[in-house]
Amino acid sequence: MQTLFDAPPEKPGLLGRFRRAASKTRNALADQIGDILEGQREIDPELVEDLEMTLIGADIGVRTTSEILEEVRKGLEREQLRDSSAIKDLIARRMLEILHQAGNGNGAVLAAVPRAPEVILVVGVNGVGKTTTIGKLASRLGADGRKVMLCAADTFRAAAAEQLTIWGERAGCPVIRQKPGSDPSAVLYDGLQAAKARGVDTLIVDTAGRLHNKAGLMAELKKIRRTAARLVPGAPHQVLLVLDAVTGQNGLEQARKFTSVAGVTGLVLAKLDGTAKGGIVVAIARELGLPIRWVGVGERTEDLVAFHPESFVRSLFSGRQEK
Repeated sequence: MQTLFDAPPEKPGLLGRFRRAASKTRNALADQIGDILEGQREIDPELVEDLEMTLIGADIGVRTTSEILEEVRKGLEREQLRDSSAIKDLIARRMLEILHQAGNGNGAVLAAVPRAPEVILVVGVNGVGKTTTIGKLASRLGADGRKVMLCAADTFRAAAAEQLTIWGERAGCPVIRQKPGSDPSAVLYDGLQAAKARGVDTLIVDTAGRLHNKAGLMAELKKIRRTAARLVPGAPHQVLLVLDAVTGQNGLEQARKFTSVAGVTGLVLAKLDGTAKGGIVVAIARELGLPIRWVGVGERTEDLVAFHPESFVRSLFSGRQEK
């Protein structure tokens, strides 16, 4: 029987990139599972407790871990799981199923909007790599032939507009900005008008980084959404929440709050290469049903890659290296 690990990767080179980025998570998950099962002539149900600690340690989440282990227990009782490979394959397939149920695998960019510009709001707390992500995303969309414009609606943080302008220059796209302290919705208004006048395909809006538990600041996001909807039918078409993969379960709480306030449609998981808690991808998909649209796998502009669930899961469990 062919396992998940036997099939060739769907996109050449992508599995290798995910393997490098997810190496710390792989060490905390699949490698530890291998250590737990190594040398066992018979898979004993008592090993399930050790598996539980490993899955939770990778931030897959208590709820998801319980569901996976219940399937493991049933498989052991029915003698369907006869070796460590079968157990690892069961865990991997369940993770993949959860990711697909949340809409992962449908592409990083949604279908073209009926009338340009497509408006993408980018939200998240300070320090997660939001502005950097916007610059990388602008470069990716520009390389795909889209005419992109950036809107500096983060008017509260010092030098935020300057930082976005630098990324705009790198990506070769204009940036609409006002003086610091301006009304973010007014900046967005200017950005939307300029985008329509210049025939822009995609307007990416940088919003002020804010703590997800600050009601006043979060209310500003609602105002921005209303402004976008008034000027462009159906806008915002995407609301991307940038999360720092290193934060693990804290990221899950951020996602809950931003989803309720800002109507998040997808996630960008930054700094996947710097954490052993990459299992948060599965926890968020299970708890909130939100797809991961993009993943940061390094520092370079091209290291923002569209999330591919098969390659991600296989990168955690496959022992093969891909060039």
